[in-house]
Amino acid sequence: MKKIIDTLKNIWNIEELRTRIIFTLTLLLVYRIGCQVVLPGINPNLLIDNSSQNGLLGLFNMFAGGAFNKASIFALGIMPYISASIAMQLAQIAIPQLQKMSKEESGRKKIQLISRYVTVAITVAQSIGYVTYLYNTNRDAIMDYGFPFMLSTVVLLTTGTLFVMWLGEKITDKGIGNGTSLIITAGIIARLPQSLIQEFQSKTGSGGGGLLIFLIELALMVVIIMGIILLVQAVRKIPLNYARRIVGAASAKDLSGSRDFIPIKVNGAGVMPIIFAQAMLFIPTAFSSFASESGKGFLSSLNDPGSLWYNLVYAFLVIAFTYLYTALIFNPTQMADDLKRNNGFIPGIKPGEDTANYIGAIMDRITLPGAIFLAFLGILPGLAGKLGVTSGLSSFFGGTSMLIMIGVVLDTLQQIESQLLMRHYDGLMETGRITGRSAVPA
Repeated sequence: MKKIIDTLKNIWNIEELRTRIIFTLTLLLVYRIGCQVVLPGINPNLLIDNSSQNGLLGLFNMFAGGAFNKASIFALGIMPYISASIAMQLAQIAIPQLQKMSKEESGRKKIQLISRYVTVAITVAQSIGYVTYLYNTNRDAIMDYGFPFMLSTVVLLTTGTLFVMWLGEKITDKGIGNGTSLIITAGIIARLPQSLIQEFQSKTGSGGGGLLIFLIELALMVVIIMGIILLVQAVRKIPLNYARRIVGAASAKDLSGSRDFIPIKVNGAGVMPIIFAQAMLFIPTAFSSFASESGKGFLSSLNDPGSLWYNLVYAFLVIAFTYLYTALIFNPTQMADDLKRNNGFIPGIKPGEDTANYIGAIMDRITLPGAIFLAFLGILPGLAGKLGVTSGLSSFFGGTSMLIMIGVVLDTLQQIESQLLMRHYDGLMETGRITGRSAVPA
């Protein structure tokens, strides 16, 4: 306890770090206040509570911190910006011109500008869809539906998303941590207290199982959190030598080797495979009306997190998307070329193609256990709901919510610890260093 108090004092004594943390918390508070502001022309008392919905809309609501179901001015949240960023990231892999631009500072600024334009286009399209969704699900809450209402709502939703994007960029520049990730995490954490209260009331009520069952659930959640931390921090280190030519040295001493490592993440894809799998499972419901009676039963089961087919297909999709996304973001050939240009080599492996094949084979092997564990975490919320956990708390038993929350918290704590160590203060941990999702380059 004394270690924690001393660390907090050290953080407060560093003026720059204190200013960054206060600035970050202030902007996050502005975002959470905006999530409670309802769109003009909508009666909030008549809105239907869809906070427990699953599928793609539930995913949108989670990323928006509950603002999606509250018809807030931040209802679309940061999701359009994330979609635009992912699209540009994939475009850099597919389009050589963009890949070349990403290696230069001016090119990266142009790509960022293009991402903002794409964000505006995606937000306008999603805003129109959101107005239609409100009309179909909350028709009574809309006071006067018509073109003026649609136009004003689209403008407000687009402006709200751009403002949230601006908040995220300001947090990244002048605050602590990644602004976009912290905004998503703030929305997820905001749902946790209410979910715990609902679960406590459910378990202490009649037929709920009592306080002991509630404590067991909390203990299981702690175990899952520890497992996710291990998954986020797990790294396979490949031994690496750097050969440096010493100018003017004798021929027998021309090369001197210094040992280092290439860190390869066990879960390099992060939370993206779970997001993609959830989006894919939402597609079959669109075709359920065209299927036969037996087909409708199968397709409807793919939208039920407690069904066997949902969990099997979901786990398979998570594993498949883990390999696919890892292959998109991890290029062993480029890594081998970079090592060759910098006179680096893996002991016992020839530089060039052999090095690329060796790194690729290791990446394939270590991705499998990470993908299986990620698939298990993905189906855990559905299994928890099947065992009687309320829908609000079950989403924190693994899945997207817990992975994002833990990963972002670790990244932020790592930045704070780096600031402390840079100023010769003790870190946050008595032993070892906090490592986030981003591997430290060799």
